[in-house]
Amino acid sequence: MIARVLNFFFVGLAALSCLALYRVSENTRVANMELSSVNHQIAQEKSTMNVLQAEWQRVANPARIQRLAQAHLGMSDTPVMELSSFEMLPRRGANPMDANPVQNASATMPAATNSNLHLVVARN
Repeated sequence: MIARVLNFFFVGLAALSCLALYRVSENTRVANMELSSVNHQIAQEKSTMNVLQAEWQRVANPARIQRLAQAHLGMSDTPVMELSSFEMLPRRGANPMDANPVQNASATMPAATNSNLHLVVARN
């Protein structure tokens, strides 16, 4: 009698162990599928980032920006005012409009027919 109860108990315990093992196996399979999906998404994002980095380097090329500025804005790379020494820089606290080199500086603007830009000249 006790042997039958023990046999029934162990068969039930074996069945519960099989169910628990199947559940763990199924959870592992689902987790592996999710991991594979995430790894695939990461690879796609890295590929996209590489393409965007290459595009940014092409767009932000200084030579290209200078060429576009010259073509569309009429700007050139010649400086308007050059400082020949540190003595020409205004001192801290001094009004830079009082210095002759700044007052004599000139600005070049591209000619535009329908321009909303206004040139303001400050005089002492």
